[in-house]
Amino acid sequence: MAKKERQRRSARKARSAERAALEATRAASQPGSKEPAKKADASVAQTSAKKSEKPAKKPGRIRSYFRDVKAEMHRVVWPDRNELKSYSVAVIVMLIVFGVCVWLVDTGFVAVLVGFTGLRG
Repeated sequence: MAKKERQRRSARKARSAERAALEATRAASQPGSKEPAKKADASVAQTSAKKSEKPAKKPGRIRSYFRDVKAEMHRVVWPDRNELKSYSVAVIVMLIVFGVCVWLVDTGFVAVLVGFTGLRG
């Protein structure tokens, strides 16, 4: 599910919870009617009781790890094809440059050791 869809769903849930709380306070503030206040209070109490009835189920460490990995993978911004090509070319060029640098330094050390010791290896 896309990130925007999750945000929309959570925003809808929050708005409906706010509406329910607002209706409960409105019903309680009406002086003439006691029934709606009792219904609103009962519905709020039921929803809070339902949330508290659930036993705290602690997932296993492996399951929790993979759930976190899945959530994190949804947050990753993946590169498109052109970006991927340019990044790949940059990495290959840098590998060649550093490979040549290491080769030059190695050749220099070998030349210094051969000149210093007079041994050929």
